[in-house]
Order: sequence, then C-alpha cells, then structure tokens
Amino acid sequence: MSLTFARQDAESIPLHVIPSENLDAIPAEARAWADANGFDGSLGQTLAVPGNDGAIAFALVGYGTAKARARGRFQVSAAARTLPVATYHIAAGLSGLALEETVLGWLLASYSFDRYVAPAKPVARLKAPEGVDAARLEVIAAGEALTRDLINTPTADMGPGDLEAATRNLADQHGAAVNVIAGEDLLTQNFPMIHTVGRAVGPDPHRAPRLIDMTWGDAGPTLTLVGKGVCFDTGGLNIKPGASMGLMKKDMGGSATVLGLAHMIMGLKLPLRLRVLIPAVENSIDGTAFRPQDILTSRKGLTVEINNTDAEGRLVLADALALADETTPDLVISMATLTGAARVAVGPDISPYFTDTPKFAQALENVANDVADPVWRLPFHEPYEAMIEPGIADLDNAPKGGFAGTITAALFLRRFVQSPYMHFDVYGWNPAAAPARPKGGVGMGARAILAALPAMLDL
Repeated sequence: MSLTFARQDAESIPLHVIPSENLDAIPAEARAWADANGFDGSLGQTLAVPGNDGAIAFALVGYGTAKARARGRFQVSAAARTLPVATYHIAAGLSGLALEETVLGWLLASYSFDRYVAPAKPVARLKAPEGVDAARLEVIAAGEALTRDLINTPTADMGPGDLEAATRNLADQHGAAVNVIAGEDLLTQNFPMIHTVGRAVGPDPHRAPRLIDMTWGDAGPTLTLVGKGVCFDTGGLNIKPGASMGLMKKDMGGSATVLGLAHMIMGLKLPLRLRVLIPAVENSIDGTAFRPQDILTSRKGLTVEINNTDAEGRLVLADALALADETTPDLVISMATLTGAARVAVGPDISPYFTDTPKFAQALENVANDVADPVWRLPFHEPYEAMIEPGIADLDNAPKGGFAGTITAALFLRRFVQSPYMHFDVYGWNPAAAPARPKGGVGMGARAILAALPAMLDL
C-alpha cells in the first residue's frame, strides 16, 4: 500500500478526464476506439487507448454530468483500481478544487487493510500535477490511513494498551510527548468516570482503562482534541444484542480520528500548540461493572445518574473534557462515535457537529465542501437541557423518551467545558465500498477541521 505520488521523473501515461457533455474532448485519434468500446464519459468509466505498438498510449476516464458529480465524492479516483496498473499523469480535463479532490482521492483509493490477509494487488499510480501541494496531500492521506487502520483493527489487537502504543508511535514520529494515567491511578488522580467505565476488564494491565495525554508544539494558539477511545463496547450490564455489538471495535473511532488529525497537524507543522486526550477503555462485564441507577461523581464534581450503561462514551469524555478545560485552551474539539441518533439524522456519510461559536461554524462551512468532507451543524438547543437533569443527580447519562439523542448527548458534554468548544458525533465506518473509501473504518470531519483551523485560530 503506497499512499504517495509517483516520482516526477517516472515514465507516465497521459490521462484525459472527459465529461459526458463534451465528448469532443476525446483526442481525435481515439474517438473511433472510444465509440467501438462504448465510452460515453459516464462518471468513473475508464478506457485504455492503445498505440500502434499495442502499449497504452493514453487513457480516458469519464467525468459524467454535473448532476452525477454532485451525488458523490472522489468518483474519478475510482480509476486507480480500474485502469491497468501503470503510472499516469492528468493531461487534461481537471483544474482547481476538482483536480485536488481527484488526486487526493487517488491516494486514498490506494488504501487497503491487509494486516490479516495477503497484501492487496497494486493499483495504478499517479504523478502529482503541477500546482498541487503534493507533500500536503500525502500527509493528509497518511493521517486518513492511520485512522482507518486503527478502526479496522479488531479489539484483540486494539485494546487500551494498543491504542496507547499507537499514540506513542505517532508521538515518536513527530517529537511529541506522551503521559498516561492508567488503572487505579485514575482514581488517585481524579478521573473517576474513566475508571468506572473501564474497570470490569479483569486483571490484565494491558486492558486497564487509561487516559492518554499527548502534547506537541511550544508556540501559537492552543488546540485540544479529545477522542472517545472505547475500544470495545458490550453495552455493559445493559448488554447490546449481538447485531448491535458486531461493529463495536469501531467505538474508538473518535480517538482514531483525532490521532489521524493530529498526524496532519504535526506533519504540516501548523503553528499551534496541540494536545490530544484519549480516555481509552473497554466497556466490559464482570462483577465489578457499574450498574444502572448508580450515581457517579465526575472529575468536575458534577454527579451523573446512570440510566443506561451503554451510554458510556459521554462518561469517559466528560472526565477528559474537564481536564482539557482546566488549561483554558483556545479551542477544544471532541470527536466520538457517540449516538445512533446521529446516524438516523444524517446517515453514515456526514459529520454532525455542535458549536456555540459562529466563527467556528462559518470557518467549517466555508471549506468542508471544498475538501470533500461534508459536515452539518446541529444545535445546542437550550430547552432540552431539562431532559438531562434527573433531579436525583446533576445529570442523566441516558434520558428517557428517545427524542433528540444526539443533541442531549452534546448538551451533556458541554456541561464539562467552559472554553470555546466544538463536538463532532462521527460514525467512523463506511458501510459500503465507494470511490477512495473502501468498506470499513473511515475518517470523518478531520480534513474539514484541518482546512478550517487557520480561520478558527487565526493562524
């Protein structure tokens, strides 16, 4: 798997991108061949055109219609897996943002998760076009690949200790520092809800709950990323049915996404001070598991009534957010695979987010579509605050009724942060293969955040 561009001095085959509305853009010498092979410029359609010697002289890829292009992302990049394996360069048909989306998608289309199987067959490679920041796109693609790898890895090999190891490897790559508080030390250092959620894993210290704290940079505005690191979620004593538990290796998708974003930030050397906090746990079941109707006291001192042990992600995030807030950063961003309600609201392809700061929302709206990373703002709707107040404790982790589950979860988290704050409720999983996004773990929101950070933090 090579998520890099081909060398500029490599021999390459010209690639012409042809919209359905302009088949005249097909080079004259190839029009008869295109007609004979039914090439009509449909989106993602490919055709290799032979020269007199039988070798590929150039290739065509369909750009479809404007309506077809509006219904997806990275469609041209699918050519990486359908063209004959060779090195190509885009000779005509794309420019600006469409060109950048295609070449990034080409890198992402090269991704495969082959840790447990024979390596995937190679795919066609691409030279970076002139005017495209190739080094930047390679860093972004590597960050996305890290996110995908972490989510795709099953919990047997991606428990709390493995997530810590992945963070340390990333820190070593970029000269960052890592501190970890684990096991019973979580109690003595006042992270009671992280400890409570993760304490039922048994005696294996590798599985013990922990707070992973990575820091990088010594100048500029301060950004703290908080990622939900529930490495597996049984649901606890409110155990999930089997069908709902099948994808729970991805419940650490928030932590995987912030680590991928951290790689992008550090690899591009953005002028800021970065902190990444990951509460890493497994929500397991044994005699020490926390129970429905328990009342927990958080790091911030707020009490939480447990009405469903399967609403554990907001508990571990709450302690981490309280820690983040103690240093009053310029921006705190949490990312979590938090609620099924978010998927009902916007499906698996869009990252819903919350913020009270119009500047942050506008910065995201200005760039998300440009970088092919769709987001959608949901409200911190104040009248719903009463839904998370049970009376017997300060907060309820699972309000009854089933309404506005994404919003009430976000309101719960906001209680632990006074600093400027954004929350992303991501899915972290692509349920069906799509161009540049195979079925499996996927980053959501990270590229949009990366593009918006300069405006958010006045970099």
